[in-house]
Amino acid sequence: MLKWLWLSVLVIVLDQLSKYYVSNWLQLHESVAVLPFFSFTLLHNPGAAFSFLADAGGWQRWFFTAIALFVSVVIIAWLRRLPAEEKWQAAALSLILGGALGNVIDRMRLGYVVDFLDVYYQQWHWPPFNVADSAITVGVAILLWVTLRGNKQAA
Repeated sequence: MLKWLWLSVLVIVLDQLSKYYVSNWLQLHESVAVLPFFSFTLLHNPGAAFSFLADAGGWQRWFFTAIALFVSVVIIAWLRRLPAEEKWQAAALSLILGGALGNVIDRMRLGYVVDFLDVYYQQWHWPPFNVADSAITVGVAILLWVTLRGNKQAA
């Protein structure tokens, strides 16, 4: 099932290109409204999801990088052992892998993760995220769906 790694590479490329484009288009904290509930807002997140440990002093960069690299190795091993008919599970794992590595590239290169997708309602904002985060979320949702429905294969 390693043939699914193309999906991981696609996620990494889209993630890095989108971060590069937005970082060169907007200033830090600058926001451009796209829809009444969605903006592009450039932010740098040295922490994890929801800016967890963002103010921890710098050690979190290497901690989250190590976790993501470990999880990536586990996912690749998991993919290698997947039966050929487990296409949804392979796609889910590949999305998660691509998202994890997309954010690792930021952490290693910049020391923080570039976030820019801002969804909100009036004054309430969902924590900003990026393409890599979206791929991880979709991958986890698919993995949960596949797990909860059992061994039945989609037609």
